[in-house]
Amino acid sequence: MISADDFLRPARARGYDFYCGVPCSFLTPLINRVISDPKLNYVGAASEGEAVAIAAGAWLAGRKSVAMCQNSGLGNMINPLTSLNWPFRIPGLIIVTWRGQAGLKDEPQHELMGEITAEMLDVIRVPHAPFPTEVSQIQATLERAETSMAENGLPYALIMEKGSVAAESLDQPPPPAPPSGFFEDRTNGSERPARAAALKAVLGCAPDDAAIIATTGKTGRELFTLEDRRQQLYQVGSMGCASAMGLGVALNSTRPVIVIDGDGAALMKMGTLATIAAYAPQNLVHLILDNGVHDSTGGQATVSPGVSFAAAAQACGYRTSYLCDSLAGFEESMRDALAAAKPALIHLRTAPGSMSPLGRPTIKPAEVARRFQDFLSS
Repeated sequence: MISADDFLRPARARGYDFYCGVPCSFLTPLINRVISDPKLNYVGAASEGEAVAIAAGAWLAGRKSVAMCQNSGLGNMINPLTSLNWPFRIPGLIIVTWRGQAGLKDEPQHELMGEITAEMLDVIRVPHAPFPTEVSQIQATLERAETSMAENGLPYALIMEKGSVAAESLDQPPPPAPPSGFFEDRTNGSERPARAAALKAVLGCAPDDAAIIATTGKTGRELFTLEDRRQQLYQVGSMGCASAMGLGVALNSTRPVIVIDGDGAALMKMGTLATIAAYAPQNLVHLILDNGVHDSTGGQATVSPGVSFAAAAQACGYRTSYLCDSLAGFEESMRDALAAAKPALIHLRTAPGSMSPLGRPTIKPAEVARRFQDFLSS
């Protein structure tokens, strides 16, 4: 057994000072110490997949990150690990617990995952090793992880057994209640604009120093077709993770950050609205272009007609939110949101369909990630 600081101090010496995750009782000492240490940063995520995307955004902004979760949450991590970290070659340290380990009395829901935790990591090609339980093992474990990530640009996982870290108390003041946010319904029943027209408006309104993250599917393809810029990142997978990645960037950068989401993606990760509101980056504008369908897969309807994302954002604690259904209302809201208290969200109801001809990014995801990272650091 080691103390939390036995691990955290040498990890911090190597640059790991940004942590995010979802708690597990095995992780309690480590998470408690991270939260209590003013030299470290911790973001409590709504889901394990969200934690991976936040950590990826932090890496893009120049931070070394650690995502932590129970192995039951490894299933939630698989999508971003395979369709975000893998194609974009984004590394990061993962600490996953080993609930359901053979010979360990545990709850029945952990039995199967306990049997296949290491196998699942092997299948998705995430190298892994046991979390150190002796001080003498820590430096070598971190060195192996660093070497692996440097060689392949992919995450490295440490599997933590029960009792690996000694108990730690928690020094965490209760979070303050967010101020009452501003919400305005600017809909007027006009003809809804095309998504491409809205994206043109984004390009026209966005500050030159803004980082722009576009969700997967035709949103990113249209943005690339309209104009490719080095400050634009086109998510080619990890549906629903654009806003979490944007949060990771915004918390670690002073640049304006604009996330362009779709209704299907936003519905998939609604919990991220609450996470963004709680950590309240003052440079994040979140756009949801809502055409009411899964456009990339044939136009199947989503349930968004009954949802006001802007009202939901206000309820979660976003400082500013607008609902609109016209291009003029969207452009006005963009200008206002960039100047208003943040995080800010604009929900624009758009028409289904996409531009034609519609291209695809011709730059490989790993190259997109590194030029985006270079832009953020410039």
